[in-house]
Parts: sequence; structure tokens; C-alpha cells
Amino acid sequence: MFGTTVVIATHERREELLRTLEHMTALPDAAPIIAVDNGSRDGTAAAVRRHFPDVELLVQDRNLGACARNVAVERVRTQHVTFCDDDTRWQPGSLGRATELLDRHPDIGAVMGRCLVEPRLTEDPLTPELRTSPVPAPHWLPGPALLSVMAGLTTFRVSAFREAGGFSERLWLGGEEELLALDLAARGWWLCWDPDVLIHHAPSRARDARRRRRLGIRNTLLTTWLRRPAGSAWRRSAQVLASAPRDRCTAAAALEALRQWRWVLRERRVVPAEVERGLRLLEEPQRRSPARRYVD
Repeated sequence: MFGTTVVIATHERREELLRTLEHMTALPDAAPIIAVDNGSRDGTAAAVRRHFPDVELLVQDRNLGACARNVAVERVRTQHVTFCDDDTRWQPGSLGRATELLDRHPDIGAVMGRCLVEPRLTEDPLTPELRTSPVPAPHWLPGPALLSVMAGLTTFRVSAFREAGGFSERLWLGGEEELLALDLAARGWWLCWDPDVLIHHAPSRARDARRRRRLGIRNTLLTTWLRRPAGSAWRRSAQVLASAPRDRCTAAAALEALRQWRWVLRERRVVPAEVERGLRLLEEPQRRSPARRYVD
């Protein structure tokens, strides 16, 4: 019996997806895979059907962004779901390790692994923040407590994911994980990092870096306004904008976020005090982090 299902969302990256599927299907702890094609026009769907007939393929008529994962989770029948990007590859034993931690600790909602960046397999720049996370944690938590994750490196408890509502359609893509993570934490779920869960990342060249930066800044601002108390929201917003280049991309991101003030006010739900304390403890490490400069 499988403990997790792997979900991979993709858009216009046929060759990268095929390489990832070749790796993921050959793992000694391989799990069922659901691939979601986000309206690709490069022959992705046909190639998956031809080369990987055992992979469940869901074809969308448009790019749903991160919400494609929600569509896949509706089909998941295992207790846990592992998100894998089309340019990330979980390493042998890591699916089993993440699943085992969730099985052993029923109060954990998600386990995030350690990312090694190809070709030299250097640690992702975000890793020092994860390893030394100042978020207070109970003694039994098997790793540092987190208040955000990177989806393609994370295994979620399906019941927790569904309880929190999955990924937001409002955010679409780009830093979309933070809102979900805060909603999980607000419901009492723990998120943790485990260095023995290993994932390799071969960053795709098929991406619009400037657009991703704009979306990342916009979504960080929106998440901050949706979940932080007013004083913290303004302070964190100032930090985010100060860390970003002073250019048209940053200005467009801020303006796009401001234009959405009506629904932000309508849907705003401030996190509990204990979650906010953790977020405040994270502000200084985030301010100093070289991984959070919002550059292309």
C-alpha cells in the first residue's frame, strides 16, 4: 500500500517533464503519479501518454498555475501527497522518509525536504534559513518548525491540505505556498524541515524570470495583508519592497497588489497570536537572507 501520491503540474516543459517522470517512476520507493498538463501546446500530453502510460494524466484547457495541484489532489486516494515540480527530482528513499514522518507524527501537516541544486548539488540558498529556523517547536518535532514551504520539495497530509483549502486561485503562482502554510499553522498543524528528505533541482531555463519576480512580490504582499496584523503587515511590506530592485517590475507588482484591496479586506483573517510570534521571529533572518532579494 502506497503512503503518498506524487503530483506534478507542468506547462510547456515537455522534455523536462519527461526526464523527471523517468526518474520518479524508477525510484525504489516510487509512488503513484498524477501529472497535470496546464494547457501546454508543445505535445506534453501526447508524450506522457506514449512514454508513461501508467502515469495518470489530467489535461487542462488553460494554465491554472498552482491550482492545478488542487485538481490533482481531488483524485488522490492516499493519506499524503507529494508535490514535485517538472524540474525537481526526489531522491531514493525520500518519499518513504517524508511519509514515515507524517505517519509517525499525526500533528504534522507537511514535511519539506532539503534541496540540492544541479549540476554541482550545492544547497539551495534558502537552506540556512530552514536549518536555523527560530520558530518555536515542540520537543517531539523531528526537525525545525517552519511557517512556509516550497511546494515542489514538500509532502503534505491530504486531510490538512484539504482542510486549509489548498492553493489560492487569487495568487495563481509565485510564492503561493506561504498563504497555504499560514492557514495550516493557524489550524494547529505543524510544518517541519527534514534534511534527510533530499530533492535535486535542475532549474528550468524555460521561465519568464521577470514575470515570476513580479508575481512573487505581489503574492508576498497579498499574503502579508491577508494574514498579518496591521502593524506587522506594513512593516513586512516595507521590508519586501526595500529588498526588491527599484524598477518597473517592482512598481507593477506593488500596484497590482494595491488594486486588489477590496477582496483582500473582505477575505482578511489574521493568524493566531502564536503564529504571528513565529512570523515576527522570522523577519530578521528574512531581511538578511540572500535568497529573498526578489531579483531576476
